[in-house]
Amino acid sequence: MQIFLTILLIITSLALVVVVLLQSGKSAGLSGAIAGGAETLFGKQKARGLDLVLHRATIVLAVLFFLLTLTIAYFA
Repeated sequence: MQIFLTILLIITSLALVVVVLLQSGKSAGLSGAIAGGAETLFGKQKARGLDLVLHRATIVLAVLFFLLTLTIAYFA
């Protein structure tokens, strides 16, 4: 059981890394705020399309990662 959970944790963590790296940047950083990109930095932007899918997948994978980690720690 613990080996299965560990393998599932490894797969989840790799998927989480891939999903986070696939997401686009939300702002240009501090230089974008100084150069006039403040409306994108502080404004509300709703994710659409692939960004929305990646955002939701990140949330699901992060919750799954923490639940698996706590489960493995409980049974260890």
